Amino acid sequence: MKSGVYKGTVVKLTGIDKVFYAVINIFLIFVLIVVFIPMWSTITLSFRPNAFIGTNLEGMFLPPWKWSFAAYKTLIGNLGFLGALVNSLKIFIYGVATALFLTIPLSYVLSVKTLPGRKPLIIFVLIPYLFSVGLIPTYLVIANIGLVNTLAAVFLPGAIGTYNCLIMYRFFEGLPEELKESARIDGAAEWYILLRIILPLSKPIIMTIGLYYGVAFWNDFFNAMLYINRNDLQPLPIILRNILMASGMNEFVEINAYGEAPVQAIKAASVFMSAIPMLIAYPFIQKYFTKGTLLGSVKG
Repeated sequence: MKSGVYKGTVVKLTGIDKVFYAVINIFLIFVLIVVFIPMWSTITLSFRPNAFIGTNLEGMFLPPWKWSFAAYKTLIGNLGFLGALVNSLKIFIYGVATALFLTIPLSYVLSVKTLPGRKPLIIFVLIPYLFSVGLIPTYLVIANIGLVNTLAAVFLPGAIGTYNCLIMYRFFEGLPEELKESARIDGAAEWYILLRIILPLSKPIIMTIGLYYGVAFWNDFFNAMLYINRNDLQPLPIILRNILMASGMNEFVEINAYGEAPVQAIKAASVFMSAIPMLIAYPFIQKYFTKGTLLGSVKG
């Protein structure tokens, strides 16, 4: 048997353990390859010059000194694309801030075991998760409160996600009750307990739920298409849709319209640029992600 060290303790691996870890490693390598190949294909396609002649496989191994930045220059020089990028960033920032501002107090209220009417309130929160009111009533509500053709129409309808609220509520409920009780005995109000005791202990779940909301708002396409008609308010997913649809109708016309960059390179560059903010944000949140999700799902 082979020995390994885990947190100062010697662990002996049996033959079955070795086979298990070998299978897991092979599976993870396979998953890495499956994820990496399409990503690398998209990245290399975005740098492909207009004069390139060859297969997609040959393009994936095109040396960097032959890459072309024409597709990125085209997108960055397009005011419509830059405006859509700014709109998506606004939706992302305002949406995450609003969602956490609303979800955190609601989740904390649900976690207070002495709250009168707590169980009916939990059922009331669960109802929208189980039953949808439909598209037309939702649109009428958004229109009647004046949110049509505003960025708020993209993130306000989903500002409180029931699933996210339940995960956070379970996390709050799993925190030591003695901390809350001692603060209440000292005369602390509930808002003080939430701000000064609960939130400092809840960084993993806040970062995790913030990531959930951020990804949802950044990629939100349907609400933007439904509620926003003004071109200057279009977010990035709508612009990407327009590029893909336009290039799919007539590639030769689009090549001339965009200039030196081929259509496929522009499509790949737009997809890659839209993913950059999430790629930048995820490494900073990843260390909280697993801990926040597991604690929020299991405790209670």
